[in-house]
Amino acid sequence: MSAEARGWPIRRWLTLFAAAEAVLLLAALAGGAIALNNLTEARNSLLDVIGPQRLAATQLSTALLNQETGIRGYQLGRRPDFLTPYNEGRQAQGTAVTQLRELGALPGTQAGDDLESVLHAATTWQAAAAPSVEPGASPLTPAQIERGRTLFDVVRRALDTQFEHLTAVRDTGRADLDGAGSFLTAMLIAIAVLVVLLFVVLFLGLRQVITRPILRLAGEVRQVADQDVHRAVNGSGPREIAQLGADVEVMRLRILDEVAELERAHAMLDKRTRELERSNADLEQFAYVASHDLQEPLRKVASFCQLLQKRYQGLLDERGEQYIEYAVDGAKRMQVLINDLLAFSRVGRKPGEHVVVDAGRLVDDAVANLEVALSLSGGKVDRGELPEVRVEPALMTAVFQNLIGNALKFKGEAPPEVRVSAERDGADWMFAVRDNGIGIEAEYAERIFALFQRLHTRSAYPGTGIGLALCRRIVEHHGGRIWLDTEAEGTTIRFTLPAAEDDGDA
Repeated sequence: MSAEARGWPIRRWLTLFAAAEAVLLLAALAGGAIALNNLTEARNSLLDVIGPQRLAATQLSTALLNQETGIRGYQLGRRPDFLTPYNEGRQAQGTAVTQLRELGALPGTQAGDDLESVLHAATTWQAAAAPSVEPGASPLTPAQIERGRTLFDVVRRALDTQFEHLTAVRDTGRADLDGAGSFLTAMLIAIAVLVVLLFVVLFLGLRQVITRPILRLAGEVRQVADQDVHRAVNGSGPREIAQLGADVEVMRLRILDEVAELERAHAMLDKRTRELERSNADLEQFAYVASHDLQEPLRKVASFCQLLQKRYQGLLDERGEQYIEYAVDGAKRMQVLINDLLAFSRVGRKPGEHVVVDAGRLVDDAVANLEVALSLSGGKVDRGELPEVRVEPALMTAVFQNLIGNALKFKGEAPPEVRVSAERDGADWMFAVRDNGIGIEAEYAERIFALFQRLHTRSAYPGTGIGLALCRRIVEHHGGRIWLDTEAEGTTIRFTLPAAEDDGDA
């Protein structure tokens, strides 16, 4: 079995910690409940039973003493009003006895036996003293008085015994109450200590089971990220953390594979870059040859053909002169084609400085360069307010010159009218060059921007078919794009240029 399969999952660890904590807390709470119940019982016994019993016993003692005081006073003074304490004592005695019975002084109990002893002694004393309070009774003899005193001493001793027993019960109740309070306090302290210990154990357990494996895994991942990507990552601890370590290891291996693939791709890219540099060097050499070595023979061919045409004019037949004219025209067109190709290849090869310039000034320069074509075609060029753009002025002037020149070249029956405008399109300026010429079919919207792609014969419209391709290359060199608007009448070429940093709306 793998490490991640053998380890306990985090859920099981948390369940174990929670169960242990719950059991211990329930045990502590149960002990606290028992202590609180004992405290309540001790308090209720002391307040509701023992205290009222002592009070009733005191009332019984007071009632018997009042009886003895009343009888003694009557015996001395023989006045009926002296018997009032005696009569009231008899009533209070009955009330006190009833309360003691209700409070548990029943036969068979300590309180009941004490009450029976008191009542027996009181009844004996009352039986001996009662004849002396009857009307017409003769005065008591000293022997009778002494006997009554002796019988009441028995009552006193019974009352003292009863009160001593009740005092002992009270002291026992107080001790029980104090013990229950101490036990409850001890249980509360134990609960508090247990809660603290449980939190400490939970913290240490989670730290040992979860936090340390996570920190260990994080340290291994950090070492892989900072120092050695070839170092293996091994997760430990709970199953989830071990599985996470395994997933990180799989990801590390995958990254190693991708890095190796990237290194191979970089090696291939470096190889292709070197090949491209060699190819560019060959192109540079070709451009040099085209601009110097090829044009010189063409100029000689054109010059000598023109000399032949002048010297032998009228001496050759019509076909011979036509052949010479074809040769001169071919040489001139070859020179134009070479110059256009050189201009196309130079775009972006040796970039000039990009400056912020008014696009309206570039259009005006292009129109000035096309002054002859404008006068011959009878056309006119109109422009609105144009923004400032960051471009290479010479290249962008060439774009406007090509687009306006095409509008003047591919004109209809009416004199050509060209409109140059611009509007903001997000972070770009979108320019439009519209004319009222013959237009372009939508199916040729992409073809017109390819090299040497012509839609008309050379006899109908002159040109090399490089102009729009050159425009596309210049616009893309400036970070824009160019396209044919197929929904507008006539011909509308649109292109975008990034807005200058401080541009506002035109």
